[in-house]
Amino acid sequence: MAGKMLEKMGKYNFDEIVPRRGTNSYKWDTPAEGVLPMWVADMDFRTAPCVTEALRRRVEHGIFGYVKVPQSYYDAVIDWFRERHGVRFERDRFICTSGVVPAISAIIKALTRPGDKVIVQPPVYNCFFSSIRNNGCEMLPNRLLRDGLSWRMDFDDLEAKASDQKAKVMILCNPHNPVGRVWTEEELRGVGEICLRNNVFVISDEIHCELTYPGHDYTPFASLGKAFRLGSATCISPSKAFNIAGLQIANIIAEDCEILSRIDRAININEVCDVNPFGVEATLAAYSPEGADWLDELRGYLYDNYMTVKVFFSEHIPQCPVTELEGTYLVWIDISATGLNADEVTALLLDEQKLMVNSGSMYGPGGENFIRLNIACPRSLLLAGLERLSRAL
Repeated sequence: MAGKMLEKMGKYNFDEIVPRRGTNSYKWDTPAEGVLPMWVADMDFRTAPCVTEALRRRVEHGIFGYVKVPQSYYDAVIDWFRERHGVRFERDRFICTSGVVPAISAIIKALTRPGDKVIVQPPVYNCFFSSIRNNGCEMLPNRLLRDGLSWRMDFDDLEAKASDQKAKVMILCNPHNPVGRVWTEEELRGVGEICLRNNVFVISDEIHCELTYPGHDYTPFASLGKAFRLGSATCISPSKAFNIAGLQIANIIAEDCEILSRIDRAININEVCDVNPFGVEATLAAYSPEGADWLDELRGYLYDNYMTVKVFFSEHIPQCPVTELEGTYLVWIDISATGLNADEVTALLLDEQKLMVNSGSMYGPGGENFIRLNIACPRSLLLAGLERLSRAL
């Protein structure tokens, strides 16, 4: 469906190669010249034209002092999530901050003491580990289980981990990076019920929520009911979907006023309470009808990229299964048939093929035999990367 939508619309040129070397891009300027970077999770597409135009107008003003987040910003976020995702957020339950990772770190600080435990579901986004460690807490892994070409939660193990008296918080990744799952309502309710029974607070990282594919709709954790809202905080940002991570803006939404106050205090202790004026303008533009139009076409293009990867692997690298991608633009690839571990394959690709990917080992237990491939790029670059992969694997 998404691919057909792309063919019909064709309004935005996602095939355009926009040179990024020499722009102080972490993704492109970290590796040496000649290396094709398909690692860090940002996209090689220009952002939505409405976002660029909003930033242009703000730049032309020429004064970039401290920003007061306007009511229109909160209205834009609230309206977007109500209309696109069926969840109603309240203005007085928001905290703005500089990013989802600082948000997660502040929530952990607010709700734990050193020595407490935080549940995660590895293989999972590696920055969760540093947020836990930096707050003096211990990671409590509830490992995801392989399920054919997909992954599932181990609810029996989650119940056991949540019953640990030192387990205070669980970080939920929805959609999940790197395994690409978009958790169903039933799965999310299972998580929520276990955490409520055991008095474990849920931090729901929903930064990839806009990037889902046909048949896999995103369910906001906060949409499950009042008890789930009171027992959780949701972290959202337009940064992944609109490729504006460098503008550094995100939102924490928590229903419980006392917990929200504690989080706000932690945000101030960590000194991440001031946001970027460009982030405000970009969010206002992104969460608009014009932004939605661009996003819908982007999702179609990304889905076509994923299908390109699947076909290529089935024809040229069938020994390396591609995990089913329900959301995000990060493909999780099983490289165990090579006889090498993830770190060895990652080094081989970089040294011999000048292709930079992420080793699955950085995402914790369960990632040792996987690599993560960022497919958010023009199709010609994707095909070039796939050719390099095929020569090595």
